[in-house]
Amino acid sequence: MIRSAEEFIALRYSDDLDEQRRASVESASLEVWTEVIERYPDARVWVAHNKTVPLEILRVLASDPDSAVRHTVSMKRKLTPDILEGLAADSHESVRLQVARHRRTPRSVLERLLADDWSEVRDLARGRIENDDRSATSD
Repeated sequence: MIRSAEEFIALRYSDDLDEQRRASVESASLEVWTEVIERYPDARVWVAHNKTVPLEILRVLASDPDSAVRHTVSMKRKLTPDILEGLAADSHESVRLQVARHRRTPRSVLERLLADDWSEVRDLARGRIENDDRSATSD
């Protein structure tokens, strides 16, 4: 377990690949994640990469000013419909595209993405909806 913000930073920016891996897979308390986010803004994307980061932290990072952080959040498997809904309105197309790809994106959000500015997002959302419709009628 990662016990402090300083430990996370030391692990993440270490030259040792085993230590970098620990930063990606070991858990930390909400307090530690919050401290990393507040004190080390450049490390937010690495917090989002962590396999154990809790939903409370992902909710915070989903509205981060850095689109790379939001994009990393949008790729997390454990996202809830409310987080995906917020990310579907993101200003950056790569985030919206990832929401259209996400297996947990609710149909209502996919339907909203049919009106997206970027054709790739629209096409992917349309394909997902059509696939769901075909699956439903073949049962």
